Amino acid sequence: MKNWWIRFGCFLTGYNYSIVRNSSEVASKTVKRYTSAMLIVCILWAFIGYCFTRRYLHGGSYGSLAGAIILVIIIVQIERQIILSINPTFWLYLARGIIACTMAIIGAIIIDQIIFKEDIDLEKINSIEERVRKALPPKTEELRNQIASLDSAIGKKEEERLNLIKDVEDHPTTKIFSTQSAVRTEKRTMIDSVTGKPIVTERSTPQMVTVTSNVPNPQIDMIAPLERTISELRLQKTSKDSALLNIRPALEKEISSKVGFLDELEVMYRLITQSKVALIVWLLWFFFLFGLEMLVLISKVNEKETDYEKTVKHHMALQIKKLDAFARAADGE
Repeated sequence: MKNWWIRFGCFLTGYNYSIVRNSSEVASKTVKRYTSAMLIVCILWAFIGYCFTRRYLHGGSYGSLAGAIILVIIIVQIERQIILSINPTFWLYLARGIIACTMAIIGAIIIDQIIFKEDIDLEKINSIEERVRKALPPKTEELRNQIASLDSAIGKKEEERLNLIKDVEDHPTTKIFSTQSAVRTEKRTMIDSVTGKPIVTERSTPQMVTVTSNVPNPQIDMIAPLERTISELRLQKTSKDSALLNIRPALEKEISSKVGFLDELEVMYRLITQSKVALIVWLLWFFFLFGLEMLVLISKVNEKETDYEKTVKHHMALQIKKLDAFARAADGE
């Protein structure tokens, strides 16, 4: 594709390709210069964004790539505020300078954290060991109290179980009494006064009868649930015993998983303040990034007005004249 670099540069910087194409070589060189400067800054910040997202936000490959793209888009929009300004003011330059200084500080810190990763990891190990020493006694005491409470509960349940078994052995069955309704039949013999023959009559009378029966001791059914409860308590105790034996490695793993960006930032601060070499490396990266951030701004400040900008201003003046003419025509009507 013809002039593909100019087209890409116009897309990146926000310049109008149609105007640049019909402008002089000076306008094309300006676009190329800005494009090169922005590419350097974008590539560097894409790397910083990728590493930061992957290390501290725990993003995968796609997530880290998305973080890099988002950061590049932000950088492009910031640089366009300077590049596309027709009459930039002092306050715009000042704001860009402050942003450049801030981004240089942040970028230098993140890059140094990548460079001094091994040293930071060693410092983190010392920091984690200190935290473990402080957290270990109360955690151990808590687990021991839980184990003692489970031992007590198991002992009580075992005693209850033995009492039930003894009662069942001593009284395998138990008597129960129930009341039932019955009919009592009563026979009576009478002599017929006419025939002199005996006459037998029956009379039924309802009555309640108490029945006694032997059934298995009902406490037998209480033994199985109690044994299940004891088994569950013993499993809990086994788990707590295992946790007590492995409490230090588990605590180290838990604390290590919670170490984040601020913790590494504190470690990095200690390294910079305690080591002159680390401080020099950080300063080198800071000034390098600050210079890159200021590259577009310095180019804009020292740039003379090109025919591209004059064309844009001319188009703006013509548009204003048209609008004024329309306004006057509307007022005349």
